[in-house]
Amino acid sequence: MSAEKMETSVSNGAGPVYEEKEKEDTLSPEDLSELLAAGTKEVHEKAENTQFVKDFLRGRIRKELFKLGAVALYYTYTAMEEEIERNKDHPHFAPLYFPVELHRHEALARDLEYFYGPDWQSQTSCSPATQQYVDRIHQVGQEDPVLLVAHAYTRYMGDLSGGQVLRKVAQRALKLPATGEGLEFYQFDAVHSAKAFKQLYRSRMNELELDTEMKQKLVAEAVKAFQFNMEVFEELEEMGKSIQEDVLDAGMPVHGAAGGDISKCPYYATQMAASGGTAYACQLAMAVLRHPTGQVLFATWVAALAGLAAWYFM
Repeated sequence: MSAEKMETSVSNGAGPVYEEKEKEDTLSPEDLSELLAAGTKEVHEKAENTQFVKDFLRGRIRKELFKLGAVALYYTYTAMEEEIERNKDHPHFAPLYFPVELHRHEALARDLEYFYGPDWQSQTSCSPATQQYVDRIHQVGQEDPVLLVAHAYTRYMGDLSGGQVLRKVAQRALKLPATGEGLEFYQFDAVHSAKAFKQLYRSRMNELELDTEMKQKLVAEAVKAFQFNMEVFEELEEMGKSIQEDVLDAGMPVHGAAGGDISKCPYYATQMAASGGTAYACQLAMAVLRHPTGQVLFATWVAALAGLAAWYFM
């Protein structure tokens, strides 16, 4: 990839702000970011096709289950960020240390306070599946800190990509305040451009001095991270079976703010169609074509689909 946009940081008094600049750069298949993307592609798709995630993406969200998901995230990020702090000066992690831009556990604590009240800590606990994930994070942080790169990559890059779609789906489905309460986890105030920051992060990963064996270990660890996430999703799905609560269904509403509708995420739409989701594809097409604006924009949307799907992975 030539003339790839990279970023430089400048101080604004509250933390770095990232601006794009042109830099000649060509990615190699041996770059860590490329190896991780290729090596986790299959397990990534499996994670997205768990029932919990598919229901979430379609806007079918149980509020109690969403709250339990936030609890799982709180314990996961608390563990990961404790180990990141412990290893922030490690030569193989220091270039990826962005606490102001990325760290999530404090935002998650505020979300949990919103949902459960000031005594949220006494009402929540770490679930068995989440505890296994947490234990693994602490183990690598203390025994082989280089592997923290895989966990940080898996979580933070996802948060800056599909996580932004999930935020808008959740806000609409759960009827949460437009001011952002309950969804601070998804809000990265110190990241000026998610696309540009992800490019910077991947560039920093590619500059780490790692041999082939260590790169393969990182790919294997990233696969494990996805598997831990899938186990948490499956656990949440089981918990949901015992929760007596009407599903808050966002469906495919008619509204002008298309940015929050998962049906407007080209990557998800193409994945559903490619995986045999014919009914979903028909539903999506009919919903779009019912809108006068959608009829006008349909041709443009189709033409832009391939380019947007490629951007999603950048």
